[in-house]
Amino acid sequence: MSKKVSFEQSTGPVIILVRPQMAENIGMVARAMMNCTLSELRLVTPRESPLCAKAVAASSGAQEILEHSQIYENLSDALADVHFVLATTARPRDMTKPVFHPEKALSFCQKHIQNGEKVAILFGAERTGLENEELVPANGIIEIPLNPKHCSLNLSQAVLLIGYTWFRATSDRDNTHLAMGGSQPATQEAVQTFLTHLEQELDIRGYFHWPEKRERMQRNLRNIFIRANLTAAEIKTLYGIIADLQRPPRLKK
Repeated sequence: MSKKVSFEQSTGPVIILVRPQMAENIGMVARAMMNCTLSELRLVTPRESPLCAKAVAASSGAQEILEHSQIYENLSDALADVHFVLATTARPRDMTKPVFHPEKALSFCQKHIQNGEKVAILFGAERTGLENEELVPANGIIEIPLNPKHCSLNLSQAVLLIGYTWFRATSDRDNTHLAMGGSQPATQEAVQTFLTHLEQELDIRGYFHWPEKRERMQRNLRNIFIRANLTAAEIKTLYGIIADLQRPPRLKK
């Protein structure tokens, strides 16, 4: 087993790769972990070094995780300080264990971590996955729901899916936002001034030709634009559209 090093690790689950075969996959796993704020990587009898050139290149800037990864001769040693273990597998097994979808599994992980426990998630070798005896220490199974006709995932893809589920479950960010391209929201005054201008132009062209419907038509028109949460730049664009519509049609060349 490698010596432990001083490294500021996240409070997320430990990622354990059992018998990984390709250095490129180890590097891409580190990259996926860095994407999702996971930092502790353990390797059980890897075929290639996590610091070989192929692994480092595939990590795309996540070399720090590779440098601080730990290598173990067997799974028991890799799990020695772990309190709660989940294993990933796509194949049904002849054993009784709770099976969780990723969201539920990572919710359990979060509760155990909040209680001060160390949590690990196991991933098997690329070609064969985890062997039955490697599933025995697991407290549960994570099953990623995919197309049943083709549910095979690359090792790094599996880690990324689990890591992203963890990131979403623990992130305080509101991922729903409006990208405004440098513009600012239009003020109420700007919106109301534009709507008054629009109504005047429509009135000139006879749009409100049913007096009994005028109030409802104006209300509906205003609701359309107010619901759009217009930006200051969009208001300018709308003024330009109205101005162009007032000009005579241009002849096509």
